[in-house]
This record gives sequence, structure tokens and C-alpha cells, in this order.
Amino acid sequence: MYRLFVIEDDAGIASAICDQAAMWDMETRTVRDFRNVAAEVADFSPHIILLDIKLPCFNGFHWCTEIRKFSRVPIIFISSESDNMNIIMAMNMGGDDFIAKPFDQNVLVAKIQALLRRTYDFAASVPVMEHRGVILDMGENSVLYNGKRIELTKNEYRILLTLMQNKGCVTSREKLMEALWQTDCFVDENTLSVNVGRLRKKLEAEGLADFIATKFGEGYIVK
Repeated sequence: MYRLFVIEDDAGIASAICDQAAMWDMETRTVRDFRNVAAEVADFSPHIILLDIKLPCFNGFHWCTEIRKFSRVPIIFISSESDNMNIIMAMNMGGDDFIAKPFDQNVLVAKIQALLRRTYDFAASVPVMEHRGVILDMGENSVLYNGKRIELTKNEYRILLTLMQNKGCVTSREKLMEALWQTDCFVDENTLSVNVGRLRKKLEAEGLADFIATKFGEGYIVK
């Protein structure tokens, strides 16, 4: 089942789109917080996005740029501001198509399905993981936070991936070492401590001082 994410501030239009898409067996979600659109995209990991231009807080061009920093997901702009300049800007910002409002729902769904076929018949989406605004790019082995990309070593990436997969729960040092062993990196207690320390410093440098907490005698937790 394909996942459709709708970034539209008109609740009536968003609801109508979701109802129509559901008839074609698509899983849908609408944005909840217009200040954290990129984080919601990462959390839902959609196969396709519908994006309006005029939105609260930041416009659709801004969010398209932010999404493109970590995802190649197809984006269709939907807007009544369909003059040539806005269409050109939408494409230059990373959009894949543009549909002018008002539109026929059946035509919209047909365009969505066509873009899904073109995209996923030839390429797989790059998975991401999000927590508290921190986006782990599983294709690039890096972190995106507040628009900045943080490059990780193989060990740092594997540690953070394991912690985020178990967010809200304590991950033992033994489990982290097992995760590193799976990548053919045989580490001891001291090496693990060094890697966790380096990862923390990278995150702290971008304002994430408390993202990884230590539970003494137990392990580490992302909460």
C-alpha cells in the first residue's frame, strides 16, 4: 500500500483528497504541525507528497527545499497560484509536478498513480528515521538537524540507528556492541565508549546535548 502525505492548510481540501486516495487503497496522512513539516514527513516516510504553496509559518517552497535535504520522495505541488513563475519555482525547488486548483479529484489521483509507477518501478526510496527533529538518513549514514547535515562514521551511524530503533527504552552496551559486530567491527567496552563519546560531541555541536542519555549500569537511551 502506497503512503500519501498531504501538506495542505485547507482542511476541506485535505480531507477530500484523503477520501479519494483511500478509495484507491492508499494510506494517507495530513500534516499536523505546520512548523515541523519535514519531521512529520520523515516520521511517516511517504511514497508521495502533495504540497500547497501558501501555508502557515513557511511556504511550500521552503518545505520542499527542506524535504529534499534528506529525501527523494516525489512531490506534487497543488496551488491556485499557478502562474508560470510559481510553476518554474516549484520545479526548480525539487517538485516533480504541478496541479492548479481547482482540480478534478480523479485527474489528481491519476497523476499520483502515474508518478508512483514512474518512481517505484525504477528506483527504491531511501529510508529515514526521525525523533525529536533529528532525522537519520539511512541512505547517506548521516544526521540532519535544523537544516544541517552531520556526517557519521560507520560505527557512529550503527550506534545511533540502534538507539533510535529502541527510542524510549534503555539499550544495553552489550546490544550496541552486537550491532557493531554485525558490520564486521569487533569492538570492546573501551572502543564503544570512545565511539559514543565522539557521536555525542558531534550532536552537542549542533545543539543536541541531551539527545543520548546514560543510564548508569544499564546502557544508553534516546528519549
